[in-house]
Amino acid sequence: MSRNAATLIGFVAVLLWGVLALFTVGSAPTPPFLLNAICFSVGGTLGLVWTAASGGLGQLRTVPVHVYLLGTLGLFGYHALYFSALRLAPAAEASLIAYLWPLLIVLMSGLLPGERLRTGHVIGAVIGFGGAALIVTGAATGFQADALPGYALAMACALTWSSYSVMSRRFGMVPTASVAMFCVASAALSVPLHLITETTAWPEGVTGWGSAIALGLGPVGLAFYVWDIGVKRGDIQILGTASYAAPLLSTIVLVMAGVAAPSWSLVAAAVLITTGALLAARASLLGRD
Repeated sequence: MSRNAATLIGFVAVLLWGVLALFTVGSAPTPPFLLNAICFSVGGTLGLVWTAASGGLGQLRTVPVHVYLLGTLGLFGYHALYFSALRLAPAAEASLIAYLWPLLIVLMSGLLPGERLRTGHVIGAVIGFGGAALIVTGAATGFQADALPGYALAMACALTWSSYSVMSRRFGMVPTASVAMFCVASAALSVPLHLITETTAWPEGVTGWGSAIALGLGPVGLAFYVWDIGVKRGDIQILGTASYAAPLLSTIVLVMAGVAAPSWSLVAAAVLITTGALLAARASLLGRD
């Protein structure tokens, strides 16, 4: 597979994540850990069927234990935090903060061996976090203290996924089939945590179950496999740049679906976060020339 092809495949994940917030809202009132268990069961089953059909089950025995731990913590941690954030804060705003992860990927990759943090990285970070600050302070609607826990979880979500993505680059030889086991382990981990900490509330009706299953098939299923191919075999800087479409795409989808109300502050936050990320990516791309 060529580097360009892998990068394009990775971008499919960004398109799928554009509907992550919408389906998460649609799955309410299912609590985060139970939703994790449902989605990862679907995504893990999808991956195991694909791995078996392609004759790759034997590859799973060669994957080091620490890689399984990293993958499980990355996938489980990101979505437990994301689902929790969207239960505790407005969907569009929490989703925008969570989508600071492309900017963080660029910043973190700038600190890797052979790379360096440039002025453009810093300027981009300031602008991007300015967008997040606009959300947290409430802009036109005023400060909402009750949403702060959700915003904090969304920020932790961004840190978790960016860290996982950058660290995955170190394990480029690990087969993508391993993602199926990440999903299965995440589902298994979610079940006891749900039973201990949550009150069971299954998805309601066609919309609820449809949203939960759609999450497992797409944003919490296929997206992981194509993203793994992209970050391991593609151009992670260009892929990170392309990922900046995610916050705008997610916000547009929520507004069009009537889940979020359009507002100038929401538009401004989306533009700031996307602009900051693009500036940081530009600094990385220019630095490689």
